[in-house]
Amino acid sequence: MNNAFVHAYHLVLTTYGFWLPNDPRGSWSDFVRAWDLYQIGGKATRTRERRSLARDAHDIRARQETKDHLSHAPVHFSGVQARAVARGFGHYIAASGIRVFACSILADHVHMVIARHRYSIEKIGTLLKGAATSQLKNENIHPFADRPYANTALPTPWTRRQWSVFLESDDQIRHAIRYTEDNPVKESLKRQQWSFVVPFRDIDDA
Repeated sequence: MNNAFVHAYHLVLTTYGFWLPNDPRGSWSDFVRAWDLYQIGGKATRTRERRSLARDAHDIRARQETKDHLSHAPVHFSGVQARAVARGFGHYIAASGIRVFACSILADHVHMVIARHRYSIEKIGTLLKGAATSQLKNENIHPFADRPYANTALPTPWTRRQWSVFLESDDQIRHAIRYTEDNPVKESLKRQQWSFVVPFRDIDDA
């Protein structure tokens, strides 16, 4: 894809345990690090799809069996933790100058629509996760606060990679914004409003 035509991204960040490297629907990983996961689920199911695979048909039982062998329980943010994640995002967004057109923070994943920036979307995703993790630590509500490594570092509450969809037109960007804003409703939650979200203007007007 010619990045010159990319105007924004639909970014999906997932928490630890949400999407495994050998998920039957495909994953972002090249290999499976944990031997237990490899024995149960096999090798990594690498995919380069840019569309969401969340609703693809797959063996749910096999996926759940693999999750049962994780080193830690899957992370599900509480409402208090989700608000801390948002504060962490806000700090990074203010410092970096990225423009966010939509954001929904769910218990085990985040949807964001972000304008193209001088940083790659992969770097932006990594820095957003880092800012959110730092905020969780600062507020003493990190999901793994009671399970540090021997060196006192905490396991990350996020998966290693992120999913990003390239958006090339107003229609694609508006569709991603609607999808992101509607995501909490699908889980019987209210739509979310965050102070760091800015209105989207048509590309020709930007």
